[in-house]
Amino acid sequence: MRAIRHRRRSIPALAALAAVAVAAPVLLTATPAAAHPREGRLAKELVEEVSARGAYRHLAKFQQIADANGGNRAAGTPGHAASAAYVHDTLKKAGYQVSYQDFDIYEAHTKTERTTVLGQDSRELATAAFTFTKSTPAGGLAAPLALARVDETPGCTADDYPAGAFAGKIALVKRGACTFVEKQRAAAAAGALGVIVYNHSGTTPVRGGFSSPDEGIIPSAGITLADGEALTAAAAKGEVSVRLELDQEHVKKTTRNVIAETRGGRSDRVVTVGAHLDSVPEGPGINDNGSGSAGLLEVALKLADEGANKKGKGPANKVRFAWWSAEELGLLGSEHYVAQLSEQQKKNIALYLNFDMIASPNPVQFVYDGDDSDRTGAGAGPAGSAQIEALINGFLDKKGKPHEGSDFDGRSDYGPFIANGIPAGGTFTGAEGIKTAEQAGRHGGTAGAPYDPNYHGAGDNLKNLDLKVFDTNLDVIAHAVGTYAESLRSLGK
Repeated sequence: MRAIRHRRRSIPALAALAAVAVAAPVLLTATPAAAHPREGRLAKELVEEVSARGAYRHLAKFQQIADANGGNRAAGTPGHAASAAYVHDTLKKAGYQVSYQDFDIYEAHTKTERTTVLGQDSRELATAAFTFTKSTPAGGLAAPLALARVDETPGCTADDYPAGAFAGKIALVKRGACTFVEKQRAAAAAGALGVIVYNHSGTTPVRGGFSSPDEGIIPSAGITLADGEALTAAAAKGEVSVRLELDQEHVKKTTRNVIAETRGGRSDRVVTVGAHLDSVPEGPGINDNGSGSAGLLEVALKLADEGANKKGKGPANKVRFAWWSAEELGLLGSEHYVAQLSEQQKKNIALYLNFDMIASPNPVQFVYDGDDSDRTGAGAGPAGSAQIEALINGFLDKKGKPHEGSDFDGRSDYGPFIANGIPAGGTFTGAEGIKTAEQAGRHGGTAGAPYDPNYHGAGDNLKNLDLKVFDTNLDVIAHAVGTYAESLRSLGK
């Protein structure tokens, strides 16, 4: 699961996109399809056959690959390439139609990141160049600061930049409320030569970024809350000038998605299931997201054992499994995939199921809030998302497993599907968020600690997983895939 700083769309933007598809409660008036002879049976059989023990071999393989390739499986690295080959070859042997989908990504190498306050009290500030920022001219960019308005959405909109006040200056903006892309664009539109974002908490500089070099319009960097407040106070008394020096190289690489689908089943009623395969560079990514990747792989293999790729024995609907790359860089793999689809191909996708981090060591069983019953964040998903949530919740209820909703906050690969009106759902078990006392009472574990203390770190390895919750989520995947492979009647199709 990507960090918040990589978010490409704000929550309000996602909500607006979802609202196009869900403006009112859905009334299922369509005539349901006839029941398939195996309806219900396939889901039951898959749930009985999958297990955490079976899927653990895939996790062990991902760990082995990371260990042999610098400790990670990040997009564009040999570790990810080896992971993709393992998934591809395993599924090909199982009889799936398997393909790679290559696309370009960029890697940022920062050579210089420096902010110097000019004048009598000259000093250097701790600075973090934004990922994929535009570099400053040689020798840096020296200019007066101009302060963007600080309100509930600081530096997010044009009215935060008074007309004429930013031309030829460097914008100083507080972090929060919208993406770094939106802040940068607003500052650039006001005539700013560069933008410095100061943190809203903590003692470290803002570590922001963009998804690609194309999004880097003007030199952009982050500083600490303390330094930002000190500059703001000084600028309120008179002009303050700084020199911003950023030198960053952007290297193009190629990475790939892995797509596998059943040989049979209706191609106009495609059940799509996805998980991202890439890790962050800092660690092997066994929970994030080796867990979702291994879960999908194990269910796909059991589905093949049930005859999914044999003539006359396949499911009623085509099932398409996807292992996305470059999720950690901003959902790039899933966005590329959806962008390449024709309008008809998008319509042929009946639903999308996403599984990202399903074995967190201090877990909560989260289910994506398709109907917005929690009334938080981005709102409901496209029509059909509520029914997907109900299917998963109902299954967990029957197993006596506590669960709670999770907002469609744009941090995982459901985002591009929702943006195109495709119903979505799925599960995850928590990232860097802190478990509450109430959650600990319901789900067990440690209150006041992160759901995954090793999130985006070297400790995200085989030793730091909860295999019981992993097993539960494998059953969820199996139940959903088995159900929708044979019938979309609960979606009114």
